[in-house]
Amino acid sequence: MAVSPKELLDIAVKAADDKKAMNIVALDLKGISLIADFFVICHGNSDTQVQAITSEIRKQVSEAGGHVRGVEGLDSARWVLMDLGDVIVHVFHRDEREYYNIERLWSDAKVVEMV
Repeated sequence: MAVSPKELLDIAVKAADDKKAMNIVALDLKGISLIADFFVICHGNSDTQVQAITSEIRKQVSEAGGHVRGVEGLDSARWVLMDLGDVIVHVFHRDEREYYNIERLWSDAKVVEMV
């Protein structure tokens, strides 16, 4: 059974939260972008935490039957991009998140309220 985009979103947010990711934001890109349905944006306070967040998301997505299509930036752990198909996860180091401020670039997107 395939994992829906909303389920992938929930899994990614929960996994990031499990590793104490900071300022987790989920954006609904449906109707705005053809890239994905959702973005998840969060950050860690160290390279080690960024790697741990990424690893936990990969683990929980796989356990749920989802597929991680690609991961970029894990070696430097400053901005890790995870492609989950309809969900793209950005795990930043705190300094890079402030610098790039991608939430502003996607300000047309609705913020998804996560419970």
